[in-house]
Amino acid sequence: MKKIKWGIIGLGKIANKFAEDLKSVSNAELYAVASREIEKANDFSKVHNSEMAYGSYEELMNDENVDVIYIATPHVFHHQLTLKCINHGKAVLCEKPFAMNLQEAEEMITLSRQKKVFLMEALWTRFLPHFQYVRERINSGEFGKVKSVKADFGFPAEFDKNKRLFNKSLGGGSLLDIGIYPVFLAYSILGKPENIKASAEFTETGVDSACNMKFNYADGVEADLFSTFQEKTPTTAEILLEKGKIILNSRFHEPTTITVISEGKEVIKDFGVHTTGYNFEAAHVTEMYQKGRIESDIWSHTQTTDLMTLLDSIREEIGLKY
Repeated sequence: MKKIKWGIIGLGKIANKFAEDLKSVSNAELYAVASREIEKANDFSKVHNSEMAYGSYEELMNDENVDVIYIATPHVFHHQLTLKCINHGKAVLCEKPFAMNLQEAEEMITLSRQKKVFLMEALWTRFLPHFQYVRERINSGEFGKVKSVKADFGFPAEFDKNKRLFNKSLGGGSLLDIGIYPVFLAYSILGKPENIKASAEFTETGVDSACNMKFNYADGVEADLFSTFQEKTPTTAEILLEKGKIILNSRFHEPTTITVISEGKEVIKDFGVHTTGYNFEAAHVTEMYQKGRIESDIWSHTQTTDLMTLLDSIREEIGLKY
């Protein structure tokens, strides 16, 4: 099969990690990068050896050699950039959160289906070996049913009203930036809850600096979730089952070890991942593109809209409007 030529739009920290990991994906290569500043694009291109560097996103979209575009800009630009890429016939891997709300997400997916162009949210955790393993162990039923889920993600971020994390016009706040990971984990294991309760603390810029969430399911099953920019938290996930416990060790959303506790025994499993972990989702998208798919068979459009619905519900509960 021919090598799939990737383009990257938005050249920040995540884009650098993604570009580095893309080098380990067979049948894929970084072909073009784009920034609003040509100097930044040229510097990024030199570091990661891309063939082309562009000073505008549109130039990259117009390059007929580009097969797939990875969008790594701030959240608020995902919707419009994805629509533009699809209208240019380019497959898209769009960084999480996929959009600012469900309406935007549905518009992106509708266009993807109309144009028959591949589109996927870059929920990279779903493709990591440790997470795949945890799902398999739970779905096997060997530990019985899930009784509860607990997950957190927190780090101290110095307040700066102009920085993306605290800037409302850039979709700032802990929920969309890091709270999405505990929410994703609960959804992936338990599905959509029957009821959501949430509370938050806000900064002077009107975004959440911390968010507490509780998902309630049938039979008394609960998920306690937390995100914060105020302090460093364990950033682990604990899944309590009828016959044991599975812990995704710190930091649970990226390549890590897991601890399985059952029948008085504790076993730690290491998955030997030597990359940052973005290569797993990149390899999947490359495969989907080669097969002519317009949707992932692992992280589907429906799952993306389910997740966005949950995030919208939490924002409504805490009173966060963009």
